[in-house]
Parts: sequence; C-alpha cells; structure tokens
Amino acid sequence: MHTRLKSLWQETHDGESVRQRLFHVLRQSIIQMVLAPGQALSEKELADTFSVSRQPVREAFIRLSEAGLVEVKPQRGTYVVKISQRAVLEARFVREAVEVAVVRLAADKGLDPAVLTDLHDLLARQRRCIEPNDNDRFYRLDEAFHRTLSLGVEQHAAWKVIEEVRAQLDRVRYLSVPHSTPLERLVSQHASIVAAIEARDTQQAEEAMSLHLREILVSMPDLVRRFPAMFDGKAAFEGQATFEEQENPALKQETIQ
Repeated sequence: MHTRLKSLWQETHDGESVRQRLFHVLRQSIIQMVLAPGQALSEKELADTFSVSRQPVREAFIRLSEAGLVEVKPQRGTYVVKISQRAVLEARFVREAVEVAVVRLAADKGLDPAVLTDLHDLLARQRRCIEPNDNDRFYRLDEAFHRTLSLGVEQHAAWKVIEEVRAQLDRVRYLSVPHSTPLERLVSQHASIVAAIEARDTQQAEEAMSLHLREILVSMPDLVRRFPAMFDGKAAFEGQATFEEQENPALKQETIQ
C-alpha cells in the first residue's frame, strides 16, 4: 500500500501545495481501492508515509469527508466510506443531465477542428489500452475525453459540476473496468459519441452519451454481488430492494422478519 501511495504522490504536480497534493493522492487512492472501503486511516501513519506534518493530513480528511469518501468518527477514528448505491445513482443522474447537454451543444454548434483532433487522439490512445488491458491508463484517458468535451464547448462550470459529483461514482467506474465492463465497449461508445457530433446529429449524440453513462446501471448489480464488502448494503432508494435482495427475494423476507 505504501509503495502505491508514494507512486501516486510522485504523479502529482510539484507546484501544488502539500495540502492539495495530499488531497489528490488520498482521493485517487480511495477511488482506485488502494485504500479499501471500510479501512481505518491513521493521521500519523499517512503523515509519516509522505513525510509531512499531521495538519495537512487532517485537512485532507475534512475535504474527503465533505466529498463523501471518508467518515470522521469522534473518539473512534477516520474510515473510508463504503460505496453508497444511492449516492452512485444520484451522481450518475446529475452527470447524465450535464453531459447530454454538453454533447447537444457540441452537435448543434460543432466543435473546433483542434478539439475534434484531440478527441480522435484520445480515442486512438484508448484503443491501445485494450489489448494490454491497461485499466489505469484507460481511466485517465477516459477522464480526459469527458473533460475535453466539456471544455471544447467552453462549459467550464459543467466540468466543475461533473467533478463535484464524481466521488462515489468514480469508485464504481474504476471497479467496473477490470471486472464488468470491457474496455472495448467503452471505447466504442466514446467513438459513437464523437461520430454523432461530427455528423451534427444532435439526437444521436444525446442517445450515445446516455447509453454510455447508463453503463454503470448494467455493471453495478454484478459488482455488488462480487464485492459485497465494498458496498454499504443499503438499497439505492428508500423502500427499494438491494441488488442482492432483487436477485434473491428470500433475503428481503429474512431482513423484514
């Protein structure tokens, strides 16, 4: 774990403050499951790992708590929050609303040729991740793809909103890439989005983005069954059965009794 944390630290920018670098490293560590759901976090241990004081670690914990990634329990400690199905679906709902609007604008008005070149370059680089199954690299290129779309239509606030709602969603997206969703399928969906924008087909662009962002609805039930310890066990919405209960109704009856 310590080796991976230090590796992520080296990937941050030296120009950032220690507080900012530490927040980014811990956030990525939680998303990438280096720090597992339910794991206890030690201020002292993390401060020693990064050779920093405990104050920036404490401040990073506060920011991570606000992002819904850790829970600070007074007199007990700080723990990585388990993945909330409800938070994931709410984040996906917001993200779809924003990104469908982004591609609608892109298809309506068209994208600058330089932006389209960047998107095609990202697609080519993503395809090179398929055969070696380079999930880490694909994850970074996937983020760059969606960021390029938002910034390509000069919707900086839209990208900021997407970043703010991604916390829980990103953990499932990262978990789903190696275990449920083939990279080839995700790259193909990206290519369909770009093709629709280039054809100035607004409806097709919207449908392609919606399909892409609903992929998580397909993968999450399987992930909950595969990795139950990583999820909080609560249904996505009040009164709704959990994915496990939907698969096995007897579980729901046992819970009621």
